[in-house]
Amino acid sequence: MGLTGTALAIDAGNSKTDVALVATDGRVLGRARGGGFQPPLVGTAHAVDILTPLISSVRDQAGLTGDAPVTQLSAFLANADFPVEVTRLTAELTSRGWADAVTVHNDTFALLRTGLPDGGEQLGVAVVCGAGINCVGRGRGGATARFPSIGRISGDWGGGSFLADEALWHAARAEDGRGAPSELARALPAHFGLTTMLELVEALHLHRIPDARRHELTPLLFDIAASGDAVARSLVRHQAEEVATMATVALRRLDLLAEPTPVILGGSVLAARHPLLHDRLTELLAERAPKALPHVLTAPPILGAALDALDRATPTPHPDAYQRLRSEWR
Repeated sequence: MGLTGTALAIDAGNSKTDVALVATDGRVLGRARGGGFQPPLVGTAHAVDILTPLISSVRDQAGLTGDAPVTQLSAFLANADFPVEVTRLTAELTSRGWADAVTVHNDTFALLRTGLPDGGEQLGVAVVCGAGINCVGRGRGGATARFPSIGRISGDWGGGSFLADEALWHAARAEDGRGAPSELARALPAHFGLTTMLELVEALHLHRIPDARRHELTPLLFDIAASGDAVARSLVRHQAEEVATMATVALRRLDLLAEPTPVILGGSVLAARHPLLHDRLTELLAERAPKALPHVLTAPPILGAALDALDRATPTPHPDAYQRLRSEWR
């Protein structure tokens, strides 16, 4: 049997990984942060390897010695998009012997769990729009709704990285005459100290500007949209349309359109509450899912993983444990 009263919580994204060791009374015994979690690029085993020093760190912080497993490991992982990926990741995590019981979900479910109340049947939908975009939901009887959310080949549109590329596409066409005029054609190269889009395209193509810096263009896109630029505004409004569509479809699949249901919104793009995006999204949800209760969440998703670990604890934790755990990340 594992170390009674302790559980591991993992939230692993493409760019960073958070691990927490929690007690079933709601105390956080240790925390650690590491790099991105990308099984498609490095393989399942190597991706899980990055967790080893993080788990060792949180155990050391808690004063746990030896190799005895904890009772529960709740892992919410990026790139756990298809059942076969969840199966592989569950098997790999189980093989490490870190916990008696292992559960794996896509990381968007951590956002959903964070935004839902503790106790009782948890019904709701979550949409994350950060570097990428995803949507999941839980309905009655354990029903779930979700999308593959692996890019354009699975029908996705939006997210910070996508919006940055769209801004570049429209700016290039605005400059050379293939597209509508836009302030993007001046502002994007100016952000990097350049004069024209042609210079910026060349700098990106030849890697004089690292690809990783493209994400800097997303906030700039929203600033230009706020100034009234028609092209930039169309992209922001399209993003609102996509988020509303995903949430509405998930609610419909779960048969929750006709009753008050939380719609949890998270990720850097949505958490910024840009007025044009937020207001348009609120309008669309009011039209299409009038019973939906949208709520922007800024708490870190590792909290959702820790709450899930409490949910699975035996015996059921005291309600105060949930409040104590939430206060750790307030």
